[in-house]
Amino acid sequence: MSNVSRRNFFKGAGAAALVAAAAGSLSGCGNGYESNEPVKNDTTQRPSGPSWLGEAPQIDETEITETLDYEVVVVGLRTGGLPALMSAAENGARVLGIEQMSKIAEPREDLGAVNSRYQLESFSEFPQFEIDKMEIMEDIVRYANGFVNYDLIKLWVDESGDMINWLSDIIERDGKFKMWFEGSVGTEGQGARDKAWATGHSPQKLVDDKEITFGGTMRDYAIENGAEIRYDTMLVKCEQDESGRVTGVICRDGNDLHYIRVNASKGVILATGGYVANTEMVEARQAWNNRLKINIPVGGSCTGDGIKAAMWCGATIDPLGCAVTFNRACCKPDEVAGSDLVGKWFWFGEQPFLKVNLQGKRFCNESGPYDYMLHSAFMQPYHTYVDIWDSDYVTQVKQINEVGCCRLYPFDNGAPSNMDISAMQSKFDQLEEAGYVQKADTMEELAAKLNLPVEATVATWERYNKFAEQGKDEDYNKEPYRLTSLTHPPYYGVRTGAWFLATIDGCPINTDMHPVNEAGEQIDGLYLVGNDSGGFFSVSYPNLMTGLAAGRTMTFGRRAGMLAATGQA
Repeated sequence: MSNVSRRNFFKGAGAAALVAAAAGSLSGCGNGYESNEPVKNDTTQRPSGPSWLGEAPQIDETEITETLDYEVVVVGLRTGGLPALMSAAENGARVLGIEQMSKIAEPREDLGAVNSRYQLESFSEFPQFEIDKMEIMEDIVRYANGFVNYDLIKLWVDESGDMINWLSDIIERDGKFKMWFEGSVGTEGQGARDKAWATGHSPQKLVDDKEITFGGTMRDYAIENGAEIRYDTMLVKCEQDESGRVTGVICRDGNDLHYIRVNASKGVILATGGYVANTEMVEARQAWNNRLKINIPVGGSCTGDGIKAAMWCGATIDPLGCAVTFNRACCKPDEVAGSDLVGKWFWFGEQPFLKVNLQGKRFCNESGPYDYMLHSAFMQPYHTYVDIWDSDYVTQVKQINEVGCCRLYPFDNGAPSNMDISAMQSKFDQLEEAGYVQKADTMEELAAKLNLPVEATVATWERYNKFAEQGKDEDYNKEPYRLTSLTHPPYYGVRTGAWFLATIDGCPINTDMHPVNEAGEQIDGLYLVGNDSGGFFSVSYPNLMTGLAAGRTMTFGRRAGMLAATGQA
């Protein structure tokens, strides 16, 4: 590799600023790289706990200057917390929602489900969209290498369709939103290695009013049903009685920093969103994603507060770290990926065109789940690779026929894509002007601009074009219809890494949404949803099941709210 440096290595100032802005300066990230070795018992040599966990804060009673009494408390009001708040309220509980931000952040909008009414209505025209429940369950287990609770996956399969129906009735009730089923399974019968599933649902706003949002509509429904919300308030810890039951939470006001005790007679639901912005936790649990990461000014501000609070109550944690990572971030030709680097958004990166390492060599099948590509990149020099495409990309993207949130054409059933192919050229031009995307009339010139070995890069490109012409990838078995010839100058290229969207490992729960201790016993009074909860994902995220993470989160959030409010479990 020539002319490459780790600019601002371990400086971290730009990344920290992004996180602080996203978090509203209310909760700190675990920045820095402390020892990840857990403390051991000198007699048994058994680890007593990870260094990032620490001890539960001790708050003197004199410092708690406000006490509130509710039946249910929901901490964190986004993709998991909003459905929990709505469900608890409509089931009759006196419920308080606690949110560290100053307003509701938008929930995730790709929601995976099985057998919603929209899916069922489509099967007569698109029978390929039908889902065998056992088959999709086994596919999720396969992605996780078995490190899952089968019963949680089955619960999502059984209840997610009804969740979509419930949510759709709410957001469509005043004509301001429409729920779209994103119907597509890609190109069938052409040798795809990984199966795609038609699971995605996305709300589409039908009015121009900027004040009307998906999250705001969910918030309003909860308030209509009696829920209350307190903003600028951050979780400190849970409280337990002598039996170990969680009885409420201690929080802190983000304005004057006074402590608040919130009693919850029926239950506490934690939905604080994982630990994506806690560098120390990420380093300890999934260090590879710190190496692949390029910081861009979008994404999460979650620092593991809910996971820590649950573990201080006796909960365990998943054996392996896992995340939703998308190859939608890029850096300049003299930079390489890493958690200290700030780059730019690159939506086009998930399209499976030619990808080469920094030695100018192709290194994997570019087609497949996003993090498969990124995990392969981790095995390459500096954990960074280069996307290469040509000026015929508009036609080629249609032939490639991606599914899910990276799709750039309308879905088979007419549902709009998250972004349209027509938006790409202006984005390329902006990134070129900023020094990220490089453009050239020859591959030799492009390789030089990207600081790649020219001879090796040209040889790789010529070999790839040969495979495209013959319709067979002799190196990595890419599907023939995705082997598009790159012979239409000008050529484009950019260095690419991971947009680290969210961590998706957490504290294992049972089907009643309670976290469990090492003996498998539930912690009464406490419910976990979303990325605070574990037992559902491991190793890789099944992104070919569009919206699985957010669909799981909303399904279980709704369930937790109902169970806490009714006392059924």
